Amino acid sequence: MQDGPARLGPLLNGPSNGQSSSLTTRPNCCHLKRFQLSDELNPNSSSFYRVAASLGLSSSPKNLAVPSRNAIFFSGDRVEGTGNPVIERLSDLKTIAEVLVSKFGGSVNAFVVEASVFNGPFAVYKDFVPSVNDHGEPESYDATGFPASTSLVLLLSKFLAEAKNIILGKQNESYQAETSTSHSLKPKTTLLGFSKGGIILNQLITEFAFSQLPIELSKKEFEHIIPTSKEHLLNSISEIHYVDVGLNSKGAYLDSKDVIDRISERVSKRNFGIRFILHGTPRQWRDERRIWIRMEKDALLRLLKGAASKDVFGKLKFRERLYFPHRLPDLQMHFEIIDFIDVS
Repeated sequence: MQDGPARLGPLLNGPSNGQSSSLTTRPNCCHLKRFQLSDELNPNSSSFYRVAASLGLSSSPKNLAVPSRNAIFFSGDRVEGTGNPVIERLSDLKTIAEVLVSKFGGSVNAFVVEASVFNGPFAVYKDFVPSVNDHGEPESYDATGFPASTSLVLLLSKFLAEAKNIILGKQNESYQAETSTSHSLKPKTTLLGFSKGGIILNQLITEFAFSQLPIELSKKEFEHIIPTSKEHLLNSISEIHYVDVGLNSKGAYLDSKDVIDRISERVSKRNFGIRFILHGTPRQWRDERRIWIRMEKDALLRLLKGAASKDVFGKLKFRERLYFPHRLPDLQMHFEIIDFIDVS
């Protein structure tokens, strides 16, 4: 892992009990908090999003540092009671946040988001992808209203506000973010979707393709720790990691040529490109009972290859990586890929 600022953590708190929380600062710690989004997203909902994060702290005073990037990981369905220590460990949100920091380096902020609603074991990201059914499976991806980018900016802003309050509770002084001198003032956004969490990637990519974005945001907007608007969020996306995604229905991978072509055109007009990395295991890509997963993955690769071939600026890049190719498919490898993921 690269050297970086101290990390913020750990914080544990209930959904809305108002109890005080504890905070320590030490390398590679995590911050776990529940946030209620019912007022802004769904007035009739009493559900909560669980978010774990590892946030960089500046050296002195102990303020949050502006990161080199924000890595945001969306988890999938719940798997409980397996008795498998690998699966149990990599089902823990805080553990995943720590893994992300080890992969992307100490100057990154890592966020791990779990769905607010579960129907039994099935994650239902209704606020992010309105078309999902009761099992959390999407019928379509539609940019209308920009639900995923709007929800994500709101969720991150509420999380960061709590983190700042914790810091202020430790200090009798005003809060301000401190910029690291080791990287630019323009944090990029890296998105990772694991298993069903891949549907959030598809929705965000669709919204990016159809958004009205300025070619460049102001320096002031870029100096924030996290994106402060859906435009800022979408225009900061530099990497998309599909991590062993799959569904019991179609829709695990994006298959819209129009969306991919629009993405290619959009990134050609900004000063940095975008990478798509498809990570998979035999558990998903060789599942003969769900052959559509492999077919959708191959279709997306063809679309990316076609768009990249017309990209004269070379700003659209993609890779495919298969893990554990010589092992028989099992549930452990589906989670174990989180430990082994190559983000280079």
